[in-house]
Amino acid sequence: MDLGLNGKRAIVTGGSRGIGKQCALALAREGVHVCIAARTQETLNQTLTEINQTGHKGHAVAADLTTQANCEKVVQATIARFGGVDILVNNVGAARNADILELSPELIDDALALKTYSYLRMSQLVIPYMKENRWGRIVNIAGSAGTSPTRGNIPTGAANITILNITRALSDAVSGDGILVNTVCPGLTNTGRARTQQRARAEREGRDVEALLQALGQELPAGRIAEPEEVANVVTFLASEACSYMFGTALYMDGGKRRSTP
Repeated sequence: MDLGLNGKRAIVTGGSRGIGKQCALALAREGVHVCIAARTQETLNQTLTEINQTGHKGHAVAADLTTQANCEKVVQATIARFGGVDILVNNVGAARNADILELSPELIDDALALKTYSYLRMSQLVIPYMKENRWGRIVNIAGSAGTSPTRGNIPTGAANITILNITRALSDAVSGDGILVNTVCPGLTNTGRARTQQRARAEREGRDVEALLQALGQELPAGRIAEPEEVANVVTFLASEACSYMFGTALYMDGGKRRSTP
């Protein structure tokens, strides 16, 4: 299938590692010129090398996307390098969680500032450029915690459920301009972040973190956790010409964990 992506221009936030890195690489392999943004220059440079090895143009911008100024910095750097932007993959952000009985409201503020607010700002900044060509794709990575609250994941859940609301509202606002806005909600995925998140539990239970991740995967209908490349494949489709009639949708990639219908 020709995805119609050759020559398109993309921004991937949180693009230096994990799901974001794999999204950037998957897009680059389809001929997309990709700008990746994250806080750490070293990891950005490592991923940029891999993007350039695909034979297509890459660019990297070190930026803390909790501020309007840095969001503008990333968009303007992309415009200067590639002459426009057709695709935005919002992926930045890892919330710090705590038990609801001990939860500081500041943790919710932090989660919203990095994840939700940056998604909104980045979308608002790129939409005018997409409108010029009457074509654009915005794909938000929200995680499945937005619809699966627990006593220990409220900052993550609050950020993610707000992203789902933003996705629907943005879609309503720009679908008539040829811009499709959708969300992917991964569950537990085989990334370094997953290991960091599960390390405390593994130590508490006297288990190796790899064994814990395997056990958590076996509890799912899928029998395993997701690979970041699998999430990237879905994101690439949502960013493509082949995706032409999906508006404001959330796709769950949680190995069948979600029990609600639809």
